Amino acid sequence: MLSKQQARAFFLIGTVVTFLAFIGLTIYSFSDGNDQTNYENITPAVVRGKFIWEENNCMGCHTILGEGGYYAPELTKVVERRGEGLIKAILMSPVPWEPNGRKMVAYGFTSEEADDVIAFFNWIGEIDLNGFDRIVSPLAKDQITKN
Repeated sequence: MLSKQQARAFFLIGTVVTFLAFIGLTIYSFSDGNDQTNYENITPAVVRGKFIWEENNCMGCHTILGEGGYYAPELTKVVERRGEGLIKAILMSPVPWEPNGRKMVAYGFTSEEADDVIAFFNWIGEIDLNGFDRIVSPLAKDQITKN
Protein backbone atom coordinates (compact mmCIF):
# COMPACT_ATOMS: atom_id res chain seq x y z
CA MET A 1 0.00 0.00 0.00
CA LEU A 2 1.27 3.44 -0.93
CA SER A 3 1.58 6.22 1.53
CA LYS A 4 -0.12 9.53 0.78
CA GLN A 5 3.16 11.06 -0.37
CA GLN A 6 4.00 8.07 -2.61
CA ALA A 7 0.50 8.12 -4.15
CA ARG A 8 0.84 11.84 -4.88
CA ALA A 9 4.28 11.31 -6.47
CA PHE A 10 2.94 8.37 -8.53
CA PHE A 11 0.03 10.51 -9.74
CA LEU A 12 2.21 13.51 -10.66
CA ILE A 13 4.88 11.45 -12.43
CA GLY A 14 2.19 9.48 -14.31
CA THR A 15 0.47 12.70 -15.34
CA VAL A 16 3.70 14.29 -16.59
CA VAL A 17 4.73 11.15 -18.52
CA THR A 18 1.28 10.85 -20.11
CA PHE A 19 1.22 14.55 -21.00
CA LEU A 20 4.68 14.33 -22.62
CA ALA A 21 3.63 11.24 -24.58
CA PHE A 22 0.51 13.08 -25.76
CA ILE A 23 2.54 16.10 -26.89
CA GLY A 24 5.09 13.89 -28.64
CA LEU A 25 2.41 11.92 -30.50
CA THR A 26 0.63 15.13 -31.47
CA ILE A 27 3.81 16.59 -32.96
CA TYR A 28 4.49 13.29 -34.75
CA SER A 29 0.93 13.17 -36.15
CA PHE A 30 1.12 16.69 -37.57
CA SER A 31 4.55 16.30 -39.17
CA ASP A 32 4.62 16.55 -42.97
CA GLY A 33 5.73 12.96 -43.50
CA ASN A 34 2.60 11.63 -41.80
CA ASP A 35 0.01 13.66 -43.68
CA GLN A 36 -2.47 11.27 -45.29
CA THR A 37 -5.25 13.72 -46.07
CA ASN A 38 -4.55 14.13 -49.78
CA TYR A 39 -5.49 17.81 -49.41
CA GLU A 40 -3.05 18.93 -52.09
CA ASN A 41 -5.29 17.24 -54.69
CA ILE A 42 -8.42 19.20 -53.77
CA THR A 43 -9.67 20.96 -56.87
CA PRO A 44 -12.65 23.27 -57.37
CA ALA A 45 -14.53 20.27 -58.83
CA VAL A 46 -13.88 18.27 -55.65
CA VAL A 47 -15.18 21.15 -53.54
CA ARG A 48 -18.31 21.46 -55.70
CA GLY A 49 -18.81 17.67 -55.50
CA LYS A 50 -18.56 17.76 -51.70
CA PHE A 51 -21.07 20.62 -51.63
CA ILE A 52 -23.49 18.61 -53.82
CA TRP A 53 -22.94 15.57 -51.56
CA GLU A 54 -23.86 17.59 -48.47
CA GLU A 55 -26.64 19.64 -50.09
CA ASN A 56 -28.46 16.46 -51.13
CA ASN A 57 -27.85 14.64 -47.81
CA CYS A 58 -26.25 11.66 -49.53
CA MET A 59 -24.71 10.70 -46.18
CA GLY A 60 -28.23 10.05 -44.89
CA CYS A 61 -28.15 6.74 -46.79
CA HIS A 62 -24.54 6.18 -47.94
CA THR A 63 -21.29 6.00 -46.00
CA ILE A 64 -17.88 7.43 -46.85
CA LEU A 65 -14.85 6.41 -44.80
CA GLY A 66 -17.22 4.43 -42.57
CA GLU A 67 -19.32 7.48 -41.65
CA GLY A 68 -22.93 7.97 -42.63
CA GLY A 69 -26.07 5.90 -43.12
CA TYR A 70 -26.00 2.15 -43.65
CA TYR A 71 -29.05 1.93 -45.91
CA ALA A 72 -27.09 2.20 -49.15
CA PRO A 73 -23.59 1.05 -50.21
CA GLU A 74 -20.29 2.39 -48.88
CA LEU A 75 -18.84 4.84 -51.43
CA THR A 76 -15.22 5.29 -50.29
CA LYS A 77 -13.76 3.43 -53.28
CA VAL A 78 -16.88 3.38 -55.47
CA VAL A 79 -15.11 4.60 -58.61
CA GLU A 80 -12.69 1.66 -58.42
CA ARG A 81 -15.55 -0.80 -57.96
CA ARG A 82 -18.17 0.55 -60.34
CA GLY A 83 -16.46 2.95 -62.75
CA GLU A 84 -17.21 6.54 -63.61
CA GLY A 85 -19.65 5.70 -66.42
CA LEU A 86 -22.15 3.83 -64.25
CA ILE A 87 -21.91 6.37 -61.44
CA LYS A 88 -22.53 9.23 -63.85
CA ALA A 89 -25.50 7.42 -65.41
CA ILE A 90 -27.07 6.83 -61.98
CA LEU A 91 -26.56 10.44 -60.90
CA MET A 92 -27.98 11.84 -64.13
CA SER A 93 -30.90 9.42 -64.38
CA PRO A 94 -34.33 11.08 -64.52
CA VAL A 95 -35.95 8.01 -62.95
CA PRO A 96 -35.24 6.55 -59.49
CA TRP A 97 -32.68 3.78 -59.43
CA GLU A 98 -34.02 0.74 -57.57
CA PRO A 99 -31.45 -2.01 -56.99
CA ASN A 100 -33.20 -4.90 -55.18
CA GLY A 101 -36.08 -2.78 -53.97
CA ARG A 102 -33.99 -0.03 -52.43
CA LYS A 103 -34.93 3.21 -54.04
CA MET A 104 -32.41 5.97 -54.71
CA VAL A 105 -33.83 9.38 -55.42
CA ALA A 106 -33.59 10.47 -59.05
CA TYR A 107 -31.53 13.61 -58.68
CA GLY A 108 -31.27 14.24 -62.40
CA PHE A 109 -27.93 15.98 -62.02
CA THR A 110 -26.45 17.79 -64.98
CA SER A 111 -23.34 16.36 -66.58
CA GLU A 112 -21.18 18.96 -64.79
CA GLU A 113 -22.73 18.19 -61.39
CA ALA A 114 -22.23 14.45 -61.91
CA ASP A 115 -18.61 15.08 -62.91
CA ASP A 116 -18.10 17.13 -59.74
CA VAL A 117 -19.52 14.36 -57.53
CA ILE A 118 -17.29 11.84 -59.32
CA ALA A 119 -14.28 14.14 -58.75
CA PHE A 120 -15.18 14.13 -55.04
CA PHE A 121 -15.43 10.31 -55.06
CA ASN A 122 -12.06 10.07 -56.85
CA TRP A 123 -10.46 12.36 -54.27
CA ILE A 124 -11.92 10.34 -51.39
CA GLY A 125 -10.71 7.15 -53.08
CA GLU A 126 -7.11 8.44 -53.11
CA ILE A 127 -6.88 9.11 -49.37
CA ASP A 128 -4.39 6.82 -47.59
CA LEU A 129 -6.66 4.71 -45.38
CA ASN A 130 -3.95 2.77 -43.52
CA GLY A 131 -5.49 -0.52 -44.65
CA PHE A 132 -9.08 0.44 -43.86
CA ASP A 133 -9.92 -0.08 -47.54
CA ARG A 134 -8.99 -3.76 -47.23
CA ILE A 135 -11.76 -4.01 -44.64
CA VAL A 136 -14.27 -1.74 -46.39
CA SER A 137 -13.91 -3.14 -49.90
CA PRO A 138 -15.07 -6.70 -49.07
CA LEU A 139 -17.96 -5.25 -47.04
CA ALA A 140 -18.86 -2.95 -49.92
CA LYS A 141 -18.68 -5.83 -52.39
CA ASP A 142 -21.10 -7.77 -50.17
CA GLN A 143 -23.44 -4.77 -50.19
CA ILE A 144 -23.19 -4.47 -53.96
CA THR A 145 -24.11 -8.12 -54.51
CA LYS A 146 -27.06 -7.74 -52.12
CA ASN A 147 -28.23 -4.58 -53.87
